Amino acid sequence: RPRSPDKTVLYEVVRDQLETFLARAREADRVVPRFVERELRRYLECGILAHGFLRVYCDACRHDRLVPFSCKGRGFCPSCGGRRMAETAAFLVDHVIPRVSVRQWVLSVPIPLRYRMAYDAELTTRVLEVFTRAVFASYRHRAKRSRGVQAARCGAITFIQRFGDALNLNVHFHMLVLDGVYEGDAATPATTRFVGLPPPSDEEVARVTRRTLRALRRLLTRRSLTPDADPATADPLAEEQPLLAEIASASVRSRIATGPRAGSRVLRIGACLEQEAEPIIAGRRCASQSGVSIHANVALPAHARSKIERLCRYAARPPLATERLSRLNDGRLLYRLKRRWRDGTEAIVFEPIELVEKLAALVPPPRFHMVRYHGVLAPRARNRDRITPSAGRISAARNAPTGPTPPAASPPPSTSRPPTHSPDPSQPGRPTATRSDGAIRGADPHQADTPTEAATAPIRKRLTWPELMQRVFAVDVLRCPECGATMRIIAEIHPPDEVLPNAVDPSS
Repeated sequence: RPRSPDKTVLYEVVRDQLETFLARAREADRVVPRFVERELRRYLECGILAHGFLRVYCDACRHDRLVPFSCKGRGFCPSCGGRRMAETAAFLVDHVIPRVSVRQWVLSVPIPLRYRMAYDAELTTRVLEVFTRAVFASYRHRAKRSRGVQAARCGAITFIQRFGDALNLNVHFHMLVLDGVYEGDAATPATTRFVGLPPPSDEEVARVTRRTLRALRRLLTRRSLTPDADPATADPLAEEQPLLAEIASASVRSRIATGPRAGSRVLRIGACLEQEAEPIIAGRRCASQSGVSIHANVALPAHARSKIERLCRYAARPPLATERLSRLNDGRLLYRLKRRWRDGTEAIVFEPIELVEKLAALVPPPRFHMVRYHGVLAPRARNRDRITPSAGRISAARNAPTGPTPPAASPPPSTSRPPTHSPDPSQPGRPTATRSDGAIRGADPHQADTPTEAATAPIRKRLTWPELMQRVFAVDVLRCPECGATMRIIAEIHPPDEVLPNAVDPSS
């Protein structure tokens, strides 16, 4: 029987099993990559006051508070991943995604290709380009056929997720596409306007799937990644990092790579039913062929900015939810799935050291970008600043007269909004149910959300830490718990091993 969920279980497992995991790797002459070991060790320092903190102080009642530093990990830390999720979603909604309808396209690839993409950034980029071209070609074709648009431009943002629901390595794409096209030439911005398109049919999604599959086959043939290719050239990771290759290969197949249960499947809990062969049309706007699966049934209207932000949080979420992780009475770990699988599986069970192995496979390599921009939303796209939400403020700032600015009569109104999901950032809320056309149910088409940016606010694209906490959790971390006054940051304290080497000359 599992005990009640405890948010300290993950920390205790990594703390107790990390050295054993590293020692086993050394005994087998398999070196753990430095970026993986660094991620695991920095997680053990996240939120610990001994490794640095901020001191905030209230001038009214002289109450002070210590706020520990975070590890800023990119792999599995629920706290840092939740903060990055919320910050990315807020930035995209306020400054990147125009006020137009948005549709999510999800691409899943065959298991062997997931393994190749896990640590090959160039291959991941090429696969994403194949998917982007197929989706954009569909939008341009439908715009020409149904709206008569000749010069159509598309835009999208892609989140690269490295994990599955069972903490397995599963590299796939969540692409948020502007559900329409911009008509007009990029060189003549005055004629640019957005043209919305009807939702794609099931046959259209299947057509995009076939086009993607054909292009992927050509790509893998050019890169000599076919089954009959030379293993030495097709899998350089096995030569350079054999332990990482072994862990990644086992993770994508939901198996154990090290320890007494090496090669065994992850233990599942729940009824196992026979799998049925999936047709090409696997569901509403969902098609699958030869391991390539595309889903495009989630759409949001232009005015539902809070729901679009929630969808961005879902796509940028961290891999592990601490509420679903618990310890069994025999010391093993139980991780509950968010929803039951088709074969009846409801949870998976790990030995403690097996969980560390799974976490190591989820750490992205350095310089592996997890968010990509395409089309009119690309960083160097022409006239991008005329399309994004901050276009009006940028134009106003460019045309503003120089010289001293008169003092404002009153501070600008607060732009925070109530929280859109549970207080734990590792559990973002999923989008609600969809209608037959893919739009979110319950959205009032006549009532728009309050804009999150003020036209007179300064152009600042990143939220500060207090603003982020206020926006996500409706908690003012700089408000004094004793008297309610505003606290201020008075000191930034670093651990001695970081401060003393730079502050003290050893020869003095």
